[in-house]
Amino acid sequence: MERLDPARIADTILSAPGWARLGITAPAAHLREDAAHELARVILAELDVSPREGPEGDQLGWSL
Repeated sequence: MERLDPARIADTILSAPGWARLGITAPAAHLREDAAHELARVILAELDVSPREGPEGDQLGWSL
C-alpha cells in the first residue's frame, strides 16, 4: 500500500471548495456533516481511491 503524504492531503484540503472548508466549523451539525463528506470526496478523488460501493447515507438499497 502506498504511504499517504500529509503535505499532499493538506494541499488537497486547501483546494477543496470554500464552502466545505468553512462548513466544517459551522454551528449546525447537518452543515458540518455535509462539509465533512465533501472534504472526504475531494481527498478520495485526489488520491484516486474509489469509495465503497453501495447505498450512501440514508439511501436504501434495493435487493435484487
